[in-house]
Amino acid sequence: QLQLVESGGGLVQPGGSLRLSCTGSGFALDNYFIGWFRQAPGKEREGVSFISRWGGTSNYADFVKGRFTISRGSAKNIVYLDMNRLKPEDTAVYYCAASLDWAALKEGQCDYWGQGTQVTVSL
Repeated sequence: QLQLVESGGGLVQPGGSLRLSCTGSGFALDNYFIGWFRQAPGKEREGVSFISRWGGTSNYADFVKGRFTISRGSAKNIVYLDMNRLKPEDTAVYYCAASLDWAALKEGQCDYWGQGTQVTVSL
């Protein structure tokens, strides 16, 4: 069974950091473009960051530039999202997704989605 699994979410104070992980099960993540998305209560899902196959290119939404970093792990079947200087408005369920097409990934038209991990930024 092919699936993505996110982990690493939790409760953190403003200004803190978290590392989210996205692990592929049943398929090789390095064959896919990978994206992180998030959805806050009452809001639409939005793209956060995207990384190309083999990690040569990465994109970030303006609201996370300079604070978040996406990377591929040396294990090849894992993608990370390092989140620093977190703000309360970063509170959301974070999802990773995989696509064979870069443009489709950025549009949220993905082949696989994870179940999501909750990130809460609060005092």
